[in-house]
Amino acid sequence: MTEKYLLLVEDNPDDEELTLRALRRSNVLNEIVVVRDGVEALDFLFGTGTHAGRDIQLLPEVVLLDLKLPKLNGADVLRRMRANPRTKLTPVVVLTSSSEDEDVITSYELGANSYVRKPVGFADFTEAIRNLGLYWVLLNKAPPER
Repeated sequence: MTEKYLLLVEDNPDDEELTLRALRRSNVLNEIVVVRDGVEALDFLFGTGTHAGRDIQLLPEVVLLDLKLPKLNGADVLRRMRANPRTKLTPVVVLTSSSEDEDVITSYELGANSYVRKPVGFADFTEAIRNLGLYWVLLNKAPPER
């Protein structure tokens, strides 16, 4: 794994493929690691379970986090990330189909850096992901590692 990568936490194969395609079309050349449920996301970030032994010093540039995940929902993943000193400053973009005000509020209360509703149409979805990739990978200055 390269040092600069994105973590995509997405259980829907269609949304995963669209996201990966849109990021590549936007010339985001960073490696993109995909996990498909909340438990696997935490295992990856903390080097446990199926990801035991992974170099946990290498944190993602940004986590693209769906809310509606199997095994452990996105809000719980975010809660645990923010409770851990090593991951509490890792940028997290909630990327979800939910437009519920309560989900938006909860995500920000738990420390999300951004909340983006997945557009329904292909062109709009691609454009939204392109903009996310450009901002979070090229423009955003992530906090330095301690």
